[in-house]
Amino acid sequence: MFTGIIESIGTIESVSPLQDSAWAGVRLQVHAPTLDFSDVKLGDSIAIQGACMTVVDMRDQRFWVDVSQESLSKTVGLNQPGEVNLEKAMRLSDRVGGHLVSGHVDGLGSVVDFSPVGESWHLQIRAPKALSPFFAYKGSVTVNGVSLTVNKVDDLATGECDIHINLIPHTVQMTTLKHVQAGTPVNLEIDQIARYCERIVRTMSLNKA
Repeated sequence: MFTGIIESIGTIESVSPLQDSAWAGVRLQVHAPTLDFSDVKLGDSIAIQGACMTVVDMRDQRFWVDVSQESLSKTVGLNQPGEVNLEKAMRLSDRVGGHLVSGHVDGLGSVVDFSPVGESWHLQIRAPKALSPFFAYKGSVTVNGVSLTVNKVDDLATGECDIHINLIPHTVQMTTLKHVQAGTPVNLEIDQIARYCERIVRTMSLNKA
């Protein structure tokens, strides 16, 4: 589990195929010069752009993870070199500064608008139809691993929805969200509470029928 509070920005330095096959996954080499590795060991989990990955090697402020083709097909930002948000798995004794995050990306959204508003930034993301029921005013959402609060939801005729988020300067500065622009795809993870509420309501409706 994670909290959605980014600990460091790292850089994917290389992406290497694990096998000579179109269905093969890749091994990422990630340089994380400011991440505290003192309590990290092989087999531990680190979220990269919101996707939970397992450390298979580490040394010299770098770590390596293997990413399956399935994970690559469901996420963005893990298939090429570039900056990434990093968060180590939380301890049970840690303060939950954001919200409970599983590190399992539920789907991809697309940035509609990222623009300054006063001292802050307005982030508008179009979420796919399958995820639309899970967003609510003042609810939580994870975008590229960052725990954020939804300020407004616009339901669209297509079944999709636009979620509006306010980003303070600190969040923009300390995460890779500073690089997004209209059209940029992003990893989305819905709130755990919303997930279970939807399941309960749907099951109760089916039982009544």
